[in-house]
Amino acid sequence: MKLVVDTNIVFSAVLNSNSRIARILIGGRKHFTFYSCAFLHTELLKHRTKLRKLTKLSDADLDEVIAKVTGNIMFINEASLSAKLILATEQSMAGNDLKDVPFVALAKNRKAKLWTGDRSLAKGLSVSHPNLVVSTLDLLVRLQKYEA
Repeated sequence: MKLVVDTNIVFSAVLNSNSRIARILIGGRKHFTFYSCAFLHTELLKHRTKLRKLTKLSDADLDEVIAKVTGNIMFINEASLSAKLILATEQSMAGNDLKDVPFVALAKNRKAKLWTGDRSLAKGLSVSHPNLVVSTLDLLVRLQKYEA
């Protein structure tokens, strides 16, 4: 299954590298293909100080956790997505945070599911893009079936 991972999923895994989310990202590469926008790197750098404070990790340990959590993610430059796709996605997401447009557009481009922890985004997309969003619980159930 192809998955586009948004920023809040990666942040959650960094904040708790023993969580279910981290387990899927780190251990799910045999069963899932993970994608994300290159913009995620910028977000990790922008919020690095906050992540370090919340995790109470040294710089080196935080780097190690980030590398482990993002190691199975294929990063795609959102500038490579067509302007037509971006515009259509923007229009269909009226009322949602525009920072999420590249992730939704990437999911559509890759014919993938969007894995997000943003409940308001998931709710908004359930109308405009039914069946696009997948939950952490759904992924855990799939992972358990694969591993059984």
